[in-house]
Amino acid sequence: MSVIEVKVPDIGDFDAVEIIEVLVSEGEEVSENQDIITLESDKAAMEIPSTVAGKISSLKVAVGDKVAEGDVILTVEVEEAATEDANTAAPAEEPKTEKAAPTPAKASEGDADMHAEVLVLGSGPGGYTAAFRAADLGKSVVMVERHERIGGVCLNVGCIPSKALLHTAQIINETAEMGHHGVKFSKPEIDLRELAGWKDSVVNQLTGGLKGLAKQRKVSIVKGEGSFTSPNTLKVEGSDGDKTISFDNCIIAAGSRVTKIPVFPHDDPRMMDSTDALELEDVPKKLLVIGGGIIGMEMATVYDALGSKITVVEMQDSLIPGADKDIVKPLLKRVQDKYENIYLNTKVSKIEPQKDGLLVSLEGKDVPEQETFDKILVAVGRSPNGKLINAEAAGVAVTDQGFIPTNGQMRTNVPHIFAIGDIVGQPMLAHKATHEGKVAAEVIAGQKSVFEPLTIPSVAYTDPEVAWMGLSEDEAKEQGIDYVKGAFPWAASGRSLSLGRDEGLTKALFEKDSGRLIGAGIVGPNAGELIAEAVLALEMGADAEDIGLTIHPHPTLSETLGFAAEMAEGSITDLMPPRKTLHSK
Repeated sequence: MSVIEVKVPDIGDFDAVEIIEVLVSEGEEVSENQDIITLESDKAAMEIPSTVAGKISSLKVAVGDKVAEGDVILTVEVEEAATEDANTAAPAEEPKTEKAAPTPAKASEGDADMHAEVLVLGSGPGGYTAAFRAADLGKSVVMVERHERIGGVCLNVGCIPSKALLHTAQIINETAEMGHHGVKFSKPEIDLRELAGWKDSVVNQLTGGLKGLAKQRKVSIVKGEGSFTSPNTLKVEGSDGDKTISFDNCIIAAGSRVTKIPVFPHDDPRMMDSTDALELEDVPKKLLVIGGGIIGMEMATVYDALGSKITVVEMQDSLIPGADKDIVKPLLKRVQDKYENIYLNTKVSKIEPQKDGLLVSLEGKDVPEQETFDKILVAVGRSPNGKLINAEAAGVAVTDQGFIPTNGQMRTNVPHIFAIGDIVGQPMLAHKATHEGKVAAEVIAGQKSVFEPLTIPSVAYTDPEVAWMGLSEDEAKEQGIDYVKGAFPWAASGRSLSLGRDEGLTKALFEKDSGRLIGAGIVGPNAGELIAEAVLALEMGADAEDIGLTIHPHPTLSETLGFAAEMAEGSITDLMPPRKTLHSK
């Protein structure tokens, strides 16, 4: 008999990870690959398996202990032959359940520096999800990322840092509003450097966690700009030289970039895009936001709270195009009172850099011909990166706009090359990309999988938040659908009034004949959280009765969806029921 130490394996970039569960005990027989402890990092829980089979002679750890790579977990008495097999098969710190990192191999076309069963181009939410899912399904995976940190635009310069700053804006706004209810706070002192540091710490925690998860899954990360050289090879230009990677399958997750208007003076440092705005270099006294969509209005929310005087210019006749006007109206009313100006149906025709600011020429009804601003944020949308990856070398079709068409399995016109995320089309949303990434990985692994959601929710994290899913009223009318609307104003919500807010609205659209939910929109605090119930209801085929009979906790904002369903049913008691209901003739 011999005694072998079982140690903590490579668990990524984590130090002092806490043990939350010990799954075995001294004297117990343990089999190879049997889970023995559970660790919990800031990202996820993970089970650590035994590398050998035998009888546990001693436990070296307990629940609550913190361990790192190489720490001894327990010792196991094994037969001599088993000892030799274990030593031959793998060192103790490399559990057999972990897939070995892909080894360099010859490409199918010419020489390559490394080979991947699955190559993922891009490491945003869609890219890293696809890479991790493919690795979990037994594939050797290489992920290519052009930025220093993985996570893509969303984690580094998009969704996550903007939401950190929007939380700051929410706190500032809420404390100011409490002054109307007898609780007064002094004006906040804002340290931009410290605020930016906190925002960056949130990003670092998430991207660091992803790096650790990639390491645990043996996903190789190659940094640099990737471009196709053939249907089975990709060249990566990095700071340490060029590399050629061959692949059996590829998932394109190359995302999108900020859309720039050519005639604007983008080389002037006073011109910002969304990435620049998140750097928080300063707070301009007068800020012009060009574009009244989600990104523009979110950043306007942040800079307004920080002290800027905001003007928004939008070419269309409503803010947040895509959402129904009645859902956007409470937001418009609120910001009209807070911001200097909201110019709808207006175009910026020229921007001229001046010593004292940026002189802007406007075209629209009842707007000034010219106005000067300290800084300008251009938020007019994003453009897909389909034309920046030399896709034609792989035979992948790309539209004139830069999108890559795919089918329900996320395949491009080249069967072994897939595409996901912003690059395949609207809506350009991270939560869409993650689900597409899983589908692509599962199809590559031979599973039956398809991307066919009934709806994809959209959220503007403004103040108030605006969220919607399914069909809008305009779309229902265009499609000739006979529907009934149930709308519940938050002025009748006790929970909303207790928050000091009465401008919210929850509305739901139901097909007249079947009563099934076909669309919903919510405006008010936490609308982005509340819309998820409506998404699930639509996916499950729920009707107004299902939603109305679902007992919601009271008093909550979530019950407003139940009330909206009751309005459509005509069974509402918190308000007078409308004339037109699902049961009226």
